[in-house]
Amino acid sequence: MPVRSAGILLWRRHDDEVQVLVAHMGGPFWARKDEAAWSVPKGEYADAEEPLAAALREWTEELGVALPVPAESLVALGEVRQSSGKVLTVWAAEGDLDPAVVVPGTFTMQWPPRSGRLAEFPEVDRVEWCSLDVARPRLVAGQRVLLDRLRELVG
Repeated sequence: MPVRSAGILLWRRHDDEVQVLVAHMGGPFWARKDEAAWSVPKGEYADAEEPLAAALREWTEELGVALPVPAESLVALGEVRQSSGKVLTVWAAEGDLDPAVVVPGTFTMQWPPRSGRLAEFPEVDRVEWCSLDVARPRLVAGQRVLLDRLRELVG
């Protein structure tokens, strides 16, 4: 059974183009990377949890703010399988959010590796609005198809 994640891709129209809100993954592995180091705000969920409920929960956990649109406005973008084998289910919504208000959640891991010391890191270290063309190389490869689905959805 594959690991499952759920997330939300927030989008807006700005200066006559569609922009998406993407999150740069936090922690030391991603610190010096830009290309393929960004993601849709998302997270894993257990089999007993509904994917949409998980997407809403993960949005708040990862970004530390409420989703700026009603849950009823979310539109399914479907599932994608990432290179890790993880299956990601994503919804999209048109909305706006000031990246400055984001207060990311944190996670703890051993760092440096095999040191026995635990360190705390942000789930995401920054979020940005960017055009679909700018977002494409930034997103991890398995999520790039979501941009194509969004483009079809919004024209």
